[in-house]
Amino acid sequence: MAVETKPAPDPTTSLLAFFGTELARIRTKPGLSQERLAKLAHTTQSMLSKVESAKRVPSLDLARDLDIALGTDGHFQRLYPLVMCYAYPSWFLPVVELERNAVSIRSFQGQILPGLLQTEEYARVILADARPDNLEDLVAARMTRQAIFEAEERPRTWFIIDEYVLMRHVGGEVVMRPQLERLLEAGQHPRTVIQIIPRTVVTHPGLEGAFMLFGFDEGEDVLHTDGFFQGRTTADRGEVAVAARTYDLLRAVALSPGASAELISSHLKELGT
Repeated sequence: MAVETKPAPDPTTSLLAFFGTELARIRTKPGLSQERLAKLAHTTQSMLSKVESAKRVPSLDLARDLDIALGTDGHFQRLYPLVMCYAYPSWFLPVVELERNAVSIRSFQGQILPGLLQTEEYARVILADARPDNLEDLVAARMTRQAIFEAEERPRTWFIIDEYVLMRHVGGEVVMRPQLERLLEAGQHPRTVIQIIPRTVVTHPGLEGAFMLFGFDEGEDVLHTDGFFQGRTTADRGEVAVAARTYDLLRAVALSPGASAELISSHLKELGT
């Protein structure tokens, strides 16, 4: 039986922490273990542990399954929208849904690594710079987005990253070493492609800003572009077509996946020297 070792969060710090402590309270009252409840709620013990310790944002499906398994009459389903609004900026919620439903994701980043590829430590350093009141919730929310890689039919993902992102040693060697290792590991999956634009390519179309393109089994592709205060999401065919062409141009100037992995490895070796 799995050992439950995650410390309980302070329920007064955030709605995510309140959700987690409520789950732990109601679960332990009848003596249910995380392992047993995980089976009843069609999830894993690891996920329940992370939700209870406010390290992951619960999905609506999980909230529903918890209510059914624990007989809580919609309690967790009512908490769910409050948790979501607190964990994610309101303008970013559509992007979270797009990521969950997309069959393909194409991403370009020229400043920092894509959120879907960030380690928890890297994300914490990046998010902490804005000095948010709910830093740990924001970190948990970013890590939760990566659950798309655990889906039975995970989306095909393509990431193009400017080499200057690798040269920006966020958090120093202690953060960047495992982050670069994470990049190398992610690029080995057959449904994920990672390409690096070398710094020798001085100009390219991605200099205008980061963006993501989402593809679906049905319906039009959707474009999301980053902004200073908030991003912008659109399904306008003209804008999507321009973004798709831009992505093709970026792929043309980027290194091959194999050469990109070698470049990432070289940056990894240089750390600490």
